[in-house]
Amino acid sequence: MRRHRSIPLAPLTTLLAALAVAGCGGSDGGGGGGSSQQQPEGAQQSRQIQPVQGAQQAGTITIGSKNFDEQFILGEIYAQALTAGGYDIETELDIGSEVEAFAALKEGEIDGYPEYTGTALTNLLDVDFKAIPRDPQGAFQLTREEYAKEGITALPPTPFENSYRIGLLSQTAQELGNPTAISQLSDKAQELSITGYPECRQRSDCRIGVEEAYGLEFGEFVTSQTPYEVLDEDQADLAFVFTTDGQLVTGQYKVLEDDKQFFPPYNVTLGMSDEAAQKLGPEGAALVQAVQEPLTNEVMQELNSRVAVDREEPEQVATDYLNSFGFVTK
Repeated sequence: MRRHRSIPLAPLTTLLAALAVAGCGGSDGGGGGGSSQQQPEGAQQSRQIQPVQGAQQAGTITIGSKNFDEQFILGEIYAQALTAGGYDIETELDIGSEVEAFAALKEGEIDGYPEYTGTALTNLLDVDFKAIPRDPQGAFQLTREEYAKEGITALPPTPFENSYRIGLLSQTAQELGNPTAISQLSDKAQELSITGYPECRQRSDCRIGVEEAYGLEFGEFVTSQTPYEVLDEDQADLAFVFTTDGQLVTGQYKVLEDDKQFFPPYNVTLGMSDEAAQKLGPEGAALVQAVQEPLTNEVMQELNSRVAVDREEPEQVATDYLNSFGFVTK
């Protein structure tokens, strides 16, 4: 049986505040040092969202999302942040798959939704999987170029990326000699079962591609929509997981490094119709970029865990995030 955490809100606030401090130094990599006690307040003051001139004249902007926890949280973060900036925002969350969300955007049913660069390029824009740049900025630039052909503006990407990886129970990792990278499974793969979403079995960017890239051949493939439960119940040894899964914060699982860089980057870009992007304006786009800056993999895992593990509502989790980093005040 899965062991859920039972952590109150205070640790989330503490974690996010600590990460806010860590992020205040910009790109110098500094650790805060003796100034850490003063940075959170200043950081929150500088981050607080101010009304955007002309926002009220932009008309209604509808933010959509796909149909899983991380997308709900991101949709709420964007919607609440833009509302704080004075925009008239409606939401259309839980649209469905990327194909359905992309169609809704192109048909004008929504004005924008968050999409992953690797997903957009492979599943929506027909870019060959092997042709996708393996550096995040290169993948974003290609996404932006391809989106532009569809009348879509790609706003700057998030720091975090939600990519496929192979995960396993920490206990199983110990039994296998504590591998740290996928390539270290080469002499064990045939004996190991692996679980993943149904489509993963035959996808070149999932099981088939990983086996080809790493020269592996896994044992039984266990089809499942709940890979962590499959691991917990010993129905599979390995699982295709995502790097920002909320379950990873429990410490029960280990994620193996993609040491051959098989998977492309999967950073998020808020794709907006060109018309909606013009309504948003450069200040609105800058607001979106600013509100994304603290969204590291660690922060996104924690936010996801609030929904997936602790069963909190995405709307409240997004509100807590914006408050903790000083974008809005309660």
